[in-house]
Amino acid sequence: MRMAPQEIKCELAIHLFQLGKLFFGKAREMAGMTVWAFQQLLGSRGILVHYYPEDYEEELSTPRELGRLRVSSTTLPR
Repeated sequence: MRMAPQEIKCELAIHLFQLGKLFFGKAREMAGMTVWAFQQLLGSRGILVHYYPEDYEEELSTPRELGRLRVSSTTLPR
């Protein structure tokens, strides 16, 4: 069976996430999925989502850069 390049990237992202080589945000980005879609995919495969503060900060960076979200570093969980 042949896999499309995007399918291969998604599977690689999942594998690297499971190994702890990629944080959630980077794995999701590599897979080309939204946060919720990637969480659902992981959940459907029985993969626990370990969401670290680095992931949280990364997820906040895009809206912050667009000026849509104003968060001070004191409000981020540590």
